[in-house]
Amino acid sequence: MSFRMAPPLPWIFLLMIHGVSSADWGVSYTPSHICALHNSSVIMNCTYTYPNGYKIEKVFWTNTKEKKDKHEEFPDLSKDPEYSQRLQYLGDKEQNCTIRLSHVTQKDQHMYCFRFITDKPDGKWTGDPGVTLTVTDLQVEAPERVTEGHNVRLTCKSSCTLTDRATFIWYRNSQPLTERRDRNNQLLLQSVRREDAGRYSCALHGHTYISPAAQLNVSYAPKNVSVSINGSGVIVEGDSVTLICSSDSNPPALNFSWFKENQSSAVGSGQSFSALQSGRFYCEAHNQHGSQRSDAVTVTGEEHYRSSWSVVFGIAVECGASLMLITIIIIIILFIIKKRRSFKSEYITKTQISDPGEDTYTALELKSTTSDLYDTLTTVRPRPPEDS
Repeated sequence: MSFRMAPPLPWIFLLMIHGVSSADWGVSYTPSHICALHNSSVIMNCTYTYPNGYKIEKVFWTNTKEKKDKHEEFPDLSKDPEYSQRLQYLGDKEQNCTIRLSHVTQKDQHMYCFRFITDKPDGKWTGDPGVTLTVTDLQVEAPERVTEGHNVRLTCKSSCTLTDRATFIWYRNSQPLTERRDRNNQLLLQSVRREDAGRYSCALHGHTYISPAAQLNVSYAPKNVSVSINGSGVIVEGDSVTLICSSDSNPPALNFSWFKENQSSAVGSGQSFSALQSGRFYCEAHNQHGSQRSDAVTVTGEEHYRSSWSVVFGIAVECGASLMLITIIIIIILFIIKKRRSFKSEYITKTQISDPGEDTYTALELKSTTSDLYDTLTTVRPRPPEDS
């Protein structure tokens, strides 16, 4: 049978005194890790204890764990220009050491510790480890492209788990989706439509910070396919009518086929088509997600009607020109004949006048025939007087 000797009473008493002393000095943080949103305000809850018989003279927060000089005190953030306008002490000089830090940014990511100083040389205490602050922004994670009719999930991501239980707000093209306020950070769009395309961003309810926008593209087959006619839609003989196919699709339709009613095979391709015949035509627009057919349009032909009038008009123009030319030729011929007759008459008159002393006179007989020559010229002499 063996016995274990108990430790001396004075040693047990010293251990009890040391335990009580350590428990009397301390700082407690709740929580010890904080994830805060960029430009938000942070509450660092804090309590501290110290032994009876000590009087608190100074309390402050610091983000430096080691002093540059052992004879210097830790820096007080309330006197730091980077913090003085943003840090507010909400506690007291008894047990509460809570602070509020406003407009936090990534530069504020540190460990923050509370320190208090009493009226006795051995009455200084720093609550280490302190509160670790992480600052995050928000990013929208979305697929680059989704097909119409499918489901899509957008996520509002942060670099850390936000400490406060937040309500997320979603925006499309800077307009809030008021029907979508979720406790989780995801936005589910079911049977997505082309109207759901846009720039999506997210925010936390009660905060001014809004994430950068992410573009959501919705792909869909051609819709609202239509044919427009360039001109009157009436074919003149020897001419054509241009038809243009339009559609709404994403990505844009690159393939177009043209058909004539009651014909099974295509009559053309491309976004525009030149119709040389009358009839009813329609187009089909295609992309990788499908195709759609337009309504038919009617192209009218007026070949006979217009050609008849063209012939009549042409004949009339030709006849008119011919008649005018003949008239001009006749006028010229008559003018020449008249001019020549006038010249010959003037010549004979001048000849008679130039020989006035001669008793002989001339009788000029002009026969009107096809020849312009003088046919007969008779000289008449006066009779001698008769003897009485």
